[in-house]
Amino acid sequence: MGPIEFTVSNRYDAAVMMVRLAQERVGRHVHLANAYTVALADKSAKYREVLRAPAVNFPDGKPIAWVSAMSRQSPRLTQVRGPQLFLDTFDAGRTAGLKHFLLGSTPEVLTALESNLKAKFPNILIVGTESPPFRPLVAKEIDEQDKRIQETGAHIVWVGLGTPKQDFEAERLARKLPVLAVAIGAAFDFAAGTVREAPAWMTRCGLEWVFRLCCEPRRLWKRYLFGNARFLASTLRWSRARRMREPQGGQRQ
Repeated sequence: MGPIEFTVSNRYDAAVMMVRLAQERVGRHVHLANAYTVALADKSAKYREVLRAPAVNFPDGKPIAWVSAMSRQSPRLTQVRGPQLFLDTFDAGRTAGLKHFLLGSTPEVLTALESNLKAKFPNILIVGTESPPFRPLVAKEIDEQDKRIQETGAHIVWVGLGTPKQDFEAERLARKLPVLAVAIGAAFDFAAGTVREAPAWMTRCGLEWVFRLCCEPRRLWKRYLFGNARFLASTLRWSRARRMREPQGGQRQ
C-alpha cells in the first residue's frame, strides 16, 4: 500500500511468525507501520529503502485496513497493533525460550517495563536493557552497544526510539547481528504504564489517534494533520501507478 509492501497477517499469526523468525537466528528487521510511516516513506527515498524487502512490515493502523478494504485489495490487510504484538510475542515466546533485549526509552521506563512484563508473563527471559543517550552515537559507542547485545544471546531486540529513528536502527542491527530487530514504537511506554492507552472502544473504532492527539497535542498535531493528508494522497498515487504498470486484460507478464 502506497510505497510500502505489507505482510498480510492477523494478531495471532503475527506473534507466531515473530517467534519463528526469532528462532532462525538470522538478521531480520520488523516494522509496525501506520499512516504516519506511509507518509514518511512517501517523502523519503532513504526511508523507503529501509522498509523494503526483506523487511517485514505489519499494518499497524486502522486507516491502512480501511483503505485495503475500500480498494478491494486481495488478500485484505487487517490491523496488527504494535503494543499488542509486543505483549503477544512475549507470551508466545515463553515456550520457545526466546531471549529478549529492550533498547530505548529512559532507565526509569525500562525498569518499570521489565518489572511489569515479568509479572504479566512469568518465566520470560529478558537478557538485557539499554537506554541510549538522546543524541547520535559515535562509531565506537555503536560497536560497544552491539557487542553488549550480542553477548546476551538475545533472539529479539525490541527498539523503542521513536519513528523513524527506530526503523533505521532496527535495519542496522539486523545487518550487524543475527537477531530479529523490531521497531516497536510506543509499546514500551504503554506496557510500562507511563503513558495511558486509548480506551478499547476507541481502538476498535480507529480513533486511537484522536486520544493520543488529545494527550499530546503539541507533539502530535503536525503528524496527524499533515501526515494523514499525505498518507491518503500517497496511497492514491502509488495505487494508480501500480495499476498503470499492470498488463491490460488482467494478464500479468
